[in-house]
Amino acid sequence: METATPIPETDAEGYLVEPQDWSEALAETFAQQENITLGDDHWDVIRFMREEYDENQVIPDARHVIKHLSKRLGTDARKRLFDLFPYGYVKQACKIAGMKRPRAWSTG
Repeated sequence: METATPIPETDAEGYLVEPQDWSEALAETFAQQENITLGDDHWDVIRFMREEYDENQVIPDARHVIKHLSKRLGTDARKRLFDLFPYGYVKQACKIAGMKRPRAWSTG
């Protein structure tokens, strides 16, 4: 039987308190909680978000992720992002990528 990944400290909504506690195994755990099976496009988004955060200490907003995806997907990038994370970029993508809950953003 597979051992569950221990979950580091999260806030009341389930977002990591410390983004540096994130791992890909933890992303899988968070994705399961959201009923998402992570595929290549999910990982593309998640890894982009992590790289941006590691370089700039800022959570990339959805438009930056859409711009990143559009290099590969063209005009379908926005739709694809919301297909990947149907309950919203903040609610699902940020949580799975181990970001803190963005305070100033909507839940979209």
